Amino acid sequence: MSYYTSLTGLKNAQTELNVISHNIANAETNGFKKSNTQFADIISSSIVTDPSLTVGIGSRVSVIAQDFNVGAIEQTGNALDIAIGGEGFFTTVSPKSGQTEYTRNGAFSVDGSGFIKNAQGARLQVFPSVGGVTNTAVHQDAQVAPTNAAGSAYASVTIDQEGMVVASYDDGSNVTLGTVALANFVAPSGLKQVGDSSWKVTGKSGEANFGAPGSGAFGPLNSGSLERSNVDIAEELVDLISAQRYFQANAKAIDTATQISQTVINLRT
Repeated sequence: MSYYTSLTGLKNAQTELNVISHNIANAETNGFKKSNTQFADIISSSIVTDPSLTVGIGSRVSVIAQDFNVGAIEQTGNALDIAIGGEGFFTTVSPKSGQTEYTRNGAFSVDGSGFIKNAQGARLQVFPSVGGVTNTAVHQDAQVAPTNAAGSAYASVTIDQEGMVVASYDDGSNVTLGTVALANFVAPSGLKQVGDSSWKVTGKSGEANFGAPGSGAFGPLNSGSLERSNVDIAEELVDLISAQRYFQANAKAIDTATQISQTVINLRT
């Protein structure tokens, strides 16, 4: 029994080491959210078992919980680098698959077709409104026209704290493209990680609730800034040492059980 009990500990320690390693590897990934491993004990008992004689048979990973605390905000000076100063996720849609993803990484740029997109090509979603958002159920790709109605060429695009996306043209005119669509969830820890600092909706997270930056629980936007990873290297290194000791202790318990078994076998022979 002691072999299997300690074996659960070894597996858990390996899982924790993997999670910590993943956190450390993404310490410089913009918009990344660290994860924490939580364990639960396993008890072997039945309705006739004396509670005072209940024996534990190890532990298991109960959950690998994502930590959505806001990371440090870094100034970049790029107009299309935007950080959310509070709750919310940017909404993006892949032009190839049509799938909607959510991210805290606000590093955007304009492609050759005028779409505002992230490094993976997913297009930033905006509410098609000018004088305030009235319908959060409708959002569309943010796209800059190469020329305005007067034929002047596109010059630049900016996004303010309220999420208004404004394109400027050579003749000095401005065109509002819409308001950045932010999403929030009842249980963000239930979101599915899909890589590239992005998440998808699951049954555990609940459906997305959309809103404009700076409204309700949604944080305002910080233009010219990016949200860094919320990984604390010092904390992760301490956890790494703890996980290593956890692994070594369980390995030692298996070694001790092996020695006891060997002693019993030698006595019988």
